[in-house]
Order: sequence, then C-alpha cells, then structure tokens
Amino acid sequence: MKRREFIKVAGIGAAGAVIASPAIAQSSPEIKWRMTSSFPKSLDTIYGAAEVFSKAVAEATDNKFQIQVFAAGEIVPGLQALDAASNGTVEMAHTASYYYIGKDPTFAIGTAVPFGLNSRMQTAWLQVGGGGELFNEFLKPHNVVALLAGNTGCQMGGWFRKELKEPSDLSGLKMRIGGFAGRVLTKLGVVPQQVAGGDIYPSLEKGTIDAAEWVGPYDDEKLGFQKVAKYYYYPGWWEGGPALHNLINLPKWESLPAGYKSILKSASSLANETMQARYDAYNPPALKRLVASGTQLRPFTASIMDASLKAANEVYAETSATNANFKKLYEAMAAFRNDQYTWWQVAEYGFDSFQIRSRTRT
Repeated sequence: MKRREFIKVAGIGAAGAVIASPAIAQSSPEIKWRMTSSFPKSLDTIYGAAEVFSKAVAEATDNKFQIQVFAAGEIVPGLQALDAASNGTVEMAHTASYYYIGKDPTFAIGTAVPFGLNSRMQTAWLQVGGGGELFNEFLKPHNVVALLAGNTGCQMGGWFRKELKEPSDLSGLKMRIGGFAGRVLTKLGVVPQQVAGGDIYPSLEKGTIDAAEWVGPYDDEKLGFQKVAKYYYYPGWWEGGPALHNLINLPKWESLPAGYKSILKSASSLANETMQARYDAYNPPALKRLVASGTQLRPFTASIMDASLKAANEVYAETSATNANFKKLYEAMAAFRNDQYTWWQVAEYGFDSFQIRSRTRT
C-alpha cells in the first residue's frame, strides 16, 4: 500500500474511533434523579419497594444512573407526590394513583377500585391486557408516565372500635379511608376522613375517628392499631389488588436513552414483584401475633358486603355518566375482570379452595 493511501485509511480509522467513543458515552450518560415517595421509611414493605427499584437501576448502570429516594415529607408531603413529578420538582414519584381522585376519579382505576381486580389480575391488566396503555393515555395531560412498581395484595377491611353486624352499623362512623372507597362508603352513612398514615394511631386513640384502614397485618401491627381498636375486619373489598406506580416526569422520561428506559422498566417490575412477595411472606405471622394478643378477627357480614356492592355500582354509574375517561377505563377493567373470574373459578379458585380445606392434612 502506498504511503499516502495508508495515511488516508488510518485517518478514517482514527476518526471512527473518535466518533465511536462519544457515541458510547452518550448512550450511558451519568444521570442523577430524585424520587419522592408517598410513604414513610418505617414501612419497609411499601417504602422499601422504591429502594429496591433505585438499587436495581444503579447496579444495572454501574452507578451511572442514580435515583435518590426521599420519604414522604422530606421534599413534599406524601399526597403531593404526583404534583411534584408533574411539575418537575422531582423527576419521579412512587405513589398510589388513587390518592389523586380529587383531580379526576379516573386516577383510582390505576390503583384499585371497590370490587375490582385482585393483585394478579391488576398486574395482568396493566402489563398485558391493555390497561397500562389506557392509563398512560389518561396520564399524558398530567405530564407523567406510569410504570407498575408495587402491589400489596388484597388488603384488610380495617380496624373498628365497635362490632359491625348490619349496614346500619356503619351510619355516622368516622373512618379513615382514602380513594374511591370513601365515596362508596358515604352512601352507607360513613363519614370518610383523609388521614395520613402517621396520624392514624393518635386519631384512633383520641376518638377523632372511629375506624381506620391501612394495608394489612404486617404494616398495621407496626403502626400499633391493635392497641386502640379491638375489631379487625376483612376483606378490604375496596382494594382487592392495589397497584403502585413509578410516575415519571414525561419530558424527563422522553429524554432518556432507550437503554435507560428499558432498565427503568425492568427495575420497576422487580419492585412490583418484591413488594407483593414481602407482603405475602410477612402478613401470615403478623396476623397470628395480632390474634394471639387479643385482636378480634371478623369477616364483614353478607348483608354489609351486599350493601357495599350495591353502593359501588351506583357510584360507578353516576361517575361514568359525567366522566368519559372514567367510563372508558372502568368498562375496560370490568370486562377484563369478568373474563378473568370465568377462568379463575376453574383452576385457581378450585385449587385454593381445596388447599384451604385440606391444609391440616398435608
């Protein structure tokens, strides 16, 4: 090869190397984000999911993408997490969308609605059944995108200072309950109270409220509700499978390289799986401890469940008549639920029912 041609070829190779290096660097930039949680650090299950997510992102990017998690109140109050992500105060939030039904009741469907989906169905609908696309279409004007990032499983019906037998026993009851369920229970005479997690115990203790629901045995025991309310009811028909989300500021999300978007999706899925697994593992021994310490475990009576379902259906009809977004998502979710239970009663319910009856024989 002639000297001039060699220099020319070598020059092209060197230029290619110069171009390639920044391209690689640009595909894995160093980024630092802040995430605000709607939950206190003391709840290692629900707050801990955000830490699982953050750690997974850092490990997958050799610490080039770091997301610092802040508990409720450290940057903004827990119920302002959506606003903080939407307006860019933080890049993202870990929260339950049903906290924001004051903006639009459609937010409830992203987390849970009364007599809706159980946790596996909720995940299936949001991940595969078209629910996630519908929810993100709804969220776009709010300047965030949602990634599924947690589920508590079916929750408990809550702590009550008196025993409940008939729907009339709910009349006048001041109950800490959030989301769409408060609107349903209002039809049964309940007076819903929006009380932050850390304020529930003193409110029950002082008699400011008569009842409260949070999540389930593990978290409830940590918060000490068994010390100030005797009766523990189930099931939490308003939260059969409440989903949590990472809500990410939309421009920030769109600015990420494709590889980082993929990592955030995978890390969110890990958080989703881990939260559910922790609750499933931690709730049984916690329930045993609560009952052993004197907690009175009670099912809601059939008459209360039937009255609650009737009230829920009335609220759905009223809301759908005035809110097209709600109607669209609710009808899609309800259709998915009905198909799911057609299948569920065949295998899942058949297996679980036998296992429950036979667990002392195996």
